[in-house]
Amino acid sequence: MTDKFDFVSTTDRPAMLAFSTPEWLEAARTALQELGYKVHTAATHSDFLIRFSQVHYQVVIVEELFAANTVDENVTLKTLRNMTASQRRHATIILFGDSFQTFTPMQAFRESVHAVINSSELFLLKQLIEKVVADNALFLQSFGEVESRIYASGSRR
Repeated sequence: MTDKFDFVSTTDRPAMLAFSTPEWLEAARTALQELGYKVHTAATHSDFLIRFSQVHYQVVIVEELFAANTVDENVTLKTLRNMTASQRRHATIILFGDSFQTFTPMQAFRESVHAVINSSELFLLKQLIEKVVADNALFLQSFGEVESRIYASGSRR
């Protein structure tokens, strides 16, 4: 299921999917393509980690049971949780599965992702992705402005 090497240009909007459920994978791929993203699919945890370290994906969607029987076995999710913010700030990360209530901030915070989406909302996935990406961009815009002001004032620590 892994994609062959696909060159990512500066004008591309790369996205990556890490799903084990084929129907959910296809729905997510379709939603992202309709939104103008160039979609890559990770087949295994190591495939995900290699791809994530090589490409600055704008959107990453991970199924809670990606290549795992339980959430605790999901190596990809564990690795994302343990990455520093600077290692994953370039991506809007969404966790998808049955055990979440869509857009519950505390669940997203606990999982170290930008948003969680329940699988029952699959029919709204395109709109939900748009909202998460827009919310993250708005937050990062404010963060960037503050960071610029601090940097310009010369008060670097």
